[in-house]
Amino acid sequence: MNRKRIADYGIRVGKMERGPLNKITDVPGVRVGHATVCDPLHHTGVTVILPCEDNMFARKLTAASFVLNGFGKTQGLVQLDELGTLETPIALTNTLNVGIVHDALITYMDARCRADHVPMHSINPVVGECNDASLNAICDRPVTAAHVMQAIERACTDFEEGDVGAGAGTVCHGLKGGIGSASRVITIAGKAYTLGVLLQSNHGCLEELTVCGRRLGEEILARRAQAPVQAPQDRGSIMMVVGTDLPVSDRQLRRIIKRCSVGLARCGSYFGHGSGDVMIGFSTSNRMPHGGMHRVLTQQVLTEHTLETAFRAVAEATQEAVLNSLACADDVRAEDGTLYEAIGRYL
Repeated sequence: MNRKRIADYGIRVGKMERGPLNKITDVPGVRVGHATVCDPLHHTGVTVILPCEDNMFARKLTAASFVLNGFGKTQGLVQLDELGTLETPIALTNTLNVGIVHDALITYMDARCRADHVPMHSINPVVGECNDASLNAICDRPVTAAHVMQAIERACTDFEEGDVGAGAGTVCHGLKGGIGSASRVITIAGKAYTLGVLLQSNHGCLEELTVCGRRLGEEILARRAQAPVQAPQDRGSIMMVVGTDLPVSDRQLRRIIKRCSVGLARCGSYFGHGSGDVMIGFSTSNRMPHGGMHRVLTQQVLTEHTLETAFRAVAEATQEAVLNSLACADDVRAEDGTLYEAIGRYL
């Protein structure tokens, strides 16, 4: 199993400081877990991001989303944007398994709230997806509630990337995609903060693939003796999750996560008709207590001009996360014999 990241090929993305693991889990309290389904018919799975150790329904996190191109089937973003809070883990899976994963998150949070004696009569699970039908018999809906619980139980800080979990069956820029992550450490008013990105890459076209300015997609086509198609299509989807400990409002967080699109563009994405480009963000600062008895809350938030560094950080981290999703993946062959190659052979 290949787990070489893009930096292991001598390619450095940007100049900003990275976190110790260079993953979203560099944000204190964040963990990630996978469960993978792999057999002759299925390459798929589920990835769960747990933003904190405590009960996040009782103490909700500041959250926001931004949909650049809406060719996708998420759950939970309407309420997340209306209230600006996140109250469950975030799960990623394949398109047709969204409902099952959504239901499993309810079961998990119900058990957690009962154990913590927190009344729960309604809850808003957040689930994102990519269509992995090229490598997965997607109508079988092979991801089960048990897989979601496995992913939660396996959650850790130094998680795997590439063709695991929700990235097991995804295709990125015509090559094998998957789960990728990266982080940046920024200093504002003398204090260090962390911003991390985790994504599920299933987007782009080979012709446009760019690695730190190198038109690698064109080189690959030349090595394969293939001519670029007249009208390449950026199709598929990408789910991007941004975690940070920056003290920001949900409005400011939305401003930050929009800049994920800069990182995608640097890798060659132009957000085509068939691409679902969805960004979800959360901050572990400024927690929001559940219930209506707290009439006034006092919070600290950054001033607008200080967000400039965060904009740059999220762009860099997204770019590197896309490249890590490619670099960490192995070759995978579909049932029909189509080979989706790993990028490593071309770097």
